[in-house]
Amino acid sequence: MYELKPLNQKAIPLALMKGEHYRLLADPEAAESICHDILAVEPENQEALVLLLLSLTDQFDRECTQAFARALDIAKKLTNPYQRVYYQGLVYERRGRYQLSKEGPNSRAIAFDYFHKGMAYYGVAEPLRPPQNDDAILRWNTCAREIMKQHLEPIREQFVPQFQE
Repeated sequence: MYELKPLNQKAIPLALMKGEHYRLLADPEAAESICHDILAVEPENQEALVLLLLSLTDQFDRECTQAFARALDIAKKLTNPYQRVYYQGLVYERRGRYQLSKEGPNSRAIAFDYFHKGMAYYGVAEPLRPPQNDDAILRWNTCAREIMKQHLEPIREQFVPQFQE
């Protein structure tokens, strides 16, 4: 096993920039690693938590179930109430997008459910948003448009008659 080397606390701002850079280069694993290094030094660093959450959602195509659960856990650690619910909405929205790419029974209905949950979180975030920040509204509208464009519907429960003899 290797003992990881600690990051210098003064290097955190530059490390955050590098993490964002790697994420934008479609290397979410490198961005995630940088976030873990930052959080080892500053466990409550909100920028690193948000970047880690986004990096995990970028990995839904590789390891969706674990990354989804971890991203939701991280969102709950955010101290700003608006960010906490906004980023939970974003995790659900991105899970819905991932689900749309899957072929399988009820995939589209499951995608609808994730988009719908994302919209619910965005609805909670909307009144908490800072002035001039309509991100929750923009994301809510994006989910609504995707549902309409893809003609997504919730799972319809099938009636199964019960017979007594």
